[in-house]
Amino acid sequence: METRAFVKVRKKMFNRAFARACISLTVFVLLWELGSRSKQWFGFPLPWISQVPAPSAVVRVWATLVTDPGYWNSWLLSLLRVLAGFVAAMVIGIPLGLLMAVSRTFYGLTFPSFELLRPIPPLAWVPISIIFWPTQELSITFVTFLGAFFTVVINVVGGAKSIDMRYFQAAQAMGASQWDIFRRIVLPGTLPSIVVGSSVGMGITWNVVVAAEMISGGGGSGSGGGLGFFIWNSYVGGSYEQIVVGMISIGIAGYACSQALRALGGLSTPWLQKR
Repeated sequence: METRAFVKVRKKMFNRAFARACISLTVFVLLWELGSRSKQWFGFPLPWISQVPAPSAVVRVWATLVTDPGYWNSWLLSLLRVLAGFVAAMVIGIPLGLLMAVSRTFYGLTFPSFELLRPIPPLAWVPISIIFWPTQELSITFVTFLGAFFTVVINVVGGAKSIDMRYFQAAQAMGASQWDIFRRIVLPGTLPSIVVGSSVGMGITWNVVVAAEMISGGGGSGSGGGLGFFIWNSYVGGSYEQIVVGMISIGIAGYACSQALRALGGLSTPWLQKR
C-alpha cells in the first residue's frame, strides 16, 4: 500500500506546475547549447552566448569535480558561513524588530541609526570588517550577517505595524495584559513577515558570502575556501566550465535553503496555507 508521504510526493511530481518547470528548464538548456555552439554548428557566433561554455561541457567538468573533496569542502564552508550569519541575523534581528514595533521610545531611539546604516551595501563593510575582526573567517560571517540582518528587521517592523489596530482595541477592552497582546496578536501577526524576511534574507546571504569569499580570498582556508573562492580560482585558472559549475552550485544551494525556510514557514503559519 502507498503511504501518504509517497502519495503527496507523487502528486507534486506529476502536476502541471512540475511539468511546466521541467519544460522550461529543458528549453533553457537546449537554447543554451545551441547558442554556445552556434559558431560550430551554424558558422556564425551569436552575441555573448557563444562565449559561454556549453552545458554538455559543463556537465563533463562537473562529473570530474564530484569526486574532488575540495569541491565539496567549498560547498560545506559556504553553507556553514551562510548558516552562521543567517542564524545570528535572526536571533538579533527578530527581537530588535519586535522591540522597535511595540515601543515608540525604543523605535525613536534606534530607527534613525538603523535607517542610516541600512542602505550601505554589505560588501562595503568588507574592508572595515577585515580590520575590525581578528580573523577573515569572522569577517566573512559578519558581512553575511549584515546581508540578512537589515532585511529581517525591516520585515518584522513592517509586519507588526500592519496589524489591524482593532485587534489591539478589542484585546484591551477584554482586559488582556501586555504579554497576552504580544503573545496572541503581535507575534502571530508578525510571523508571516518573519517568514518572508527570512526567505529574502537567505537569498541575500548567499549573494554576500560568495562575493566576500572572492574579496577576502576564501577566508584563508587551506582546503576549499568556499564556492566564491572556487569561482575566483576557476577564473584565474582559465577554467570557464568550472565557473559555471560554481554558479549553478550556488543556485542549487540557495534554492535548497530557501525551500527549507518556506517549509518551516508553512509549519509555523498553518492558517495561511491553502486547503
